[in-house]
Amino acid sequence: MWTKKCVREFDHIEEAARNGGRVVTLFSGGLDSFYLLWRLSRYPDLEVYALSVALGGDAEYDDSTGGVARLGARHVLADRATVFADEFVAPAIAAQAVYLGMHPVSSSLSRPLLARAAVELAEDVGAQLVLHTANRSQNSLRRLNTSIAALGFDGHFGSPYELDAISRDDKQNALKKAGFPDFVNRSHSGDSNLWCREFESGLLDDPEWFPVPEDLYSWTAAVPPERPDKVVIDFEGGRPVALDGEPAPLREVIVALNVRAGRYGLGRYSGLEHIDSGEKVLEVREMPAACLLLHAYRHLESATVPAETIREKLPLEQAWTREALEGRWFGSLRTAAQAFVTSVAERVTGRITYRLDRTGMTVLSVEARDALYIRDRDAWERDTARSAVHFSTA
Repeated sequence: MWTKKCVREFDHIEEAARNGGRVVTLFSGGLDSFYLLWRLSRYPDLEVYALSVALGGDAEYDDSTGGVARLGARHVLADRATVFADEFVAPAIAAQAVYLGMHPVSSSLSRPLLARAAVELAEDVGAQLVLHTANRSQNSLRRLNTSIAALGFDGHFGSPYELDAISRDDKQNALKKAGFPDFVNRSHSGDSNLWCREFESGLLDDPEWFPVPEDLYSWTAAVPPERPDKVVIDFEGGRPVALDGEPAPLREVIVALNVRAGRYGLGRYSGLEHIDSGEKVLEVREMPAACLLLHAYRHLESATVPAETIREKLPLEQAWTREALEGRWFGSLRTAAQAFVTSVAERVTGRITYRLDRTGMTVLSVEARDALYIRDRDAWERDTARSAVHFSTA
């Protein structure tokens, strides 16, 4: 059943676009988003805005060849990489947002920002239709839909791929006939931002056998360099603020650490993530900066925050992560969990020094402001013993 605001298949687009108007579609430049543009080109009275949101990924779409225009759409590029780092990644570091202890979350952080950018553009141009390309086996489906709804968009929205399961071959062949042959040899789907490069589908469909081709990775090296590297990360109020003593925005810290930690092969992950129906799908990631920054934050947190507070924070971290995973970024529970996480993070100020080498990463130094750790146990034993004696004889 098609409801007024929900787009779940291509026929729903026809109903929503029957009288023309304007549509915003999230556009990555991949197979699904190009195929959707090709289908939208069938409606000459529909004014289409193809929105690409730049989040600092290594393969973001460049329409210099005019492919979008050839399909009758306007390409809009929105750079949100700094916003992504500051408003979405930074809270995830403090919340230790890791899926079931297996891998740091990524698309859970980017989807609410993509939804916000799409709704903002739709409001700017007067569009009453917002589309994306997630399908039933992708968690992005509920994350984008839930976020768009939570943002109060008063129009039609959704993905026609939710109920129209069109094969990769059919989409590739249709685009080839339309003059876009470059999609024929694509063997997988990918998602890239400054926090993560993620791969799925195609050659990675079957969890029982998925040897990942080495050329799929670009941030992480299979063979680390022989010479070690020393990395110094400064935090202020729970946020990374400097690298090797040089102040830098979080976006720059992440980009630099992706290179430096990636050289040593740090940050490769694979895991099964549940979809809305309960089944699980395989995803492969490389996240070098995330590997280092999450680890560094926890070490500095343990140096500055009382143990009982951290114990209480652990289940709230999972609540925060679960709400982000399920697409409820703008919901009240994640907001409430965020308030606790932010309160704890105010104490997390200091410096962590790492040695990176062929064995991985080793913490060399923890230096914290308002530290709770003891630097000289013998002196502490003497001082506390004297205090105890004085108290007992007083």
